[in-house]
Amino acid sequence: MKNQFLVFIFTLLAFITFGQTSAENLEADSIQRRISSLSQQLETYERLLLQNKQKRKQDSLARVDLMRRIQLLQEGDLVSQATLREQIREIEQRDSARNAEQKNRILKLKESNKGFPVTPLGDSLFSIYTKLGPVMAQERAANVAEKIELLIRDDYFVPDSLYTEAHDGTVDLMYQNLIVTSVSEWDALWVDGISKETLAKTYRDQINEFVISERNRSSVKNIAARIGLVFLILGVAVLIVYFLNRLFTGIQGWMVMNKKKYFAGIKVGNYEFLPPERQLDVSVRVVGALKWAFFALVLYFTLPIIFGLFPFTKNWAETLMGWILSPAQSILLSFWNYLPNAFTIGVIYVITKYLVRFLKFISHEIETSNLKIKGFHEDWAMPTYNIVKFLVYAFMFVVIFPYLPGSDSDIFKGVSVFLGILFSLGSSSAIANAVAGLVITYMRPFRLGDRVKIGEVTGQVIEKTLLVTRVRTTKNEDITVPNASILSGHTINYTSSSKELGLVLHTSVTIGYDVPWRQVHELLIEAAVATNGVNISKEPFVLQTSLDDWYVAYQLNAYTDTPEFMPRIYSELHANIQDKFNEAGVEIMSPHYRAVRDGNAITIPKEPDGKD
Repeated sequence: MKNQFLVFIFTLLAFITFGQTSAENLEADSIQRRISSLSQQLETYERLLLQNKQKRKQDSLARVDLMRRIQLLQEGDLVSQATLREQIREIEQRDSARNAEQKNRILKLKESNKGFPVTPLGDSLFSIYTKLGPVMAQERAANVAEKIELLIRDDYFVPDSLYTEAHDGTVDLMYQNLIVTSVSEWDALWVDGISKETLAKTYRDQINEFVISERNRSSVKNIAARIGLVFLILGVAVLIVYFLNRLFTGIQGWMVMNKKKYFAGIKVGNYEFLPPERQLDVSVRVVGALKWAFFALVLYFTLPIIFGLFPFTKNWAETLMGWILSPAQSILLSFWNYLPNAFTIGVIYVITKYLVRFLKFISHEIETSNLKIKGFHEDWAMPTYNIVKFLVYAFMFVVIFPYLPGSDSDIFKGVSVFLGILFSLGSSSAIANAVAGLVITYMRPFRLGDRVKIGEVTGQVIEKTLLVTRVRTTKNEDITVPNASILSGHTINYTSSSKELGLVLHTSVTIGYDVPWRQVHELLIEAAVATNGVNISKEPFVLQTSLDDWYVAYQLNAYTDTPEFMPRIYSELHANIQDKFNEAGVEIMSPHYRAVRDGNAITIPKEPDGKD
């Protein structure tokens, strides 16, 4: 039971890991595409921002020049002063329009870019939207979070030690010689258009507040309180485990007490899939497995709660919870995203299923002669149906293959190639037999129930498959013959023409020259007529096949329409030949003469009238 449970757990973990890996890959690809797209947008916006700065600088210089010219004009020259002031207003309007356009662009970028949060110890303080030099926004956020965690662990940190310092183009937030973060004009534009100095001070206040809060949480008093909560949580977990154990143990005991009432076994038709004892044993083991699964869940959810109480183990709690929540979320998301493909596969399968049913109906109609197609034999119907059904299902698999989960993965492709090579190398003889089976089907050398001779095997055909043909001999021996052997050899069918033309059974005897051939013919024909199974509607006949030195070879030929009884007919025919010849006083022998003749006696038989 424990081994089965471990196998189940490892299989489930492998499936979860596979789903999580796939989901993480998809998420990483999505993030990478989002970062790439955002980088392109930011680069475009950066060029526009530089152009605006240049234009603003030019307008500022022009504005200063216009103000100087106004001051130089005489007080009475009002027209010139008004013209210059109008030019100043136009400059101010252009600058205002550029600022409005700049804000609109930032708002549009914010719709597609939610920023990357700075999350020291898992808590989000603020977000960073833009890159700084070659450092991307995501990397900047991770670096700032790491430096804030260093401040939390620094025992000499005081709020006043965190200060701002202006440099060329940026305002740096400093702690001693450590640059915690740098705020550029771009960062300020993304946060409601405030100045970079104001944004840097806002970041400083947020970081100071967070560091002080986390240091207070790590004080001795708080740690002691959290330790007390740990014992309380452990006590609750132990109680839950205790009651779960009693609950599942009670369920198992109830099963054993009521086994005769509720456990009668599971049957599928006439097959007893699970006897009552085995059904009870499986049920008890399933309940036991569920009990241990609930114990594991209690432990799994208890540990994150305990780890979450302490700042230095908070990341462990999030990691543990992520091991379940992330795979579960990924699996559910993957399942939801796969629903359209699953629906497509279902539609293809339903169409294929009803197409196969229609083909089966047509084949049955042809097989029962309700539907006749010129040149298409009835016994071809079902084999052709099986071939077409295989091709239809193969085509269906080819169509649905791209919709299968993981069909485009390298592992799936590698396994497919491996199976294909394995099948090709290990099934050459099987393929040869299958091809021979198809050829034999349409050659129609025999059908089920026919009496045939295949090579040295004689018997009745009892089974035809794609790979082999089975023949049952008169000794009730079932002999399996590969179809490739049948196709490469010769086959004698005793049944195919027996109903219409009649199968000719033949046997030979040799009689000396002293017995009249007409008498031999009569005796052989009488023996054939007296044999059960011989078709007397077609007259038997005798052939003299050879005139040898000491005897004549006679061949008796008789018709039968029951070739399945050939051995019995032959046996009875031979017995009747002996009886008829004995009654007539004719010896069945092949005389060999070794004598010195005087030339007076001859062996010429007498004529029917008694004359020599």
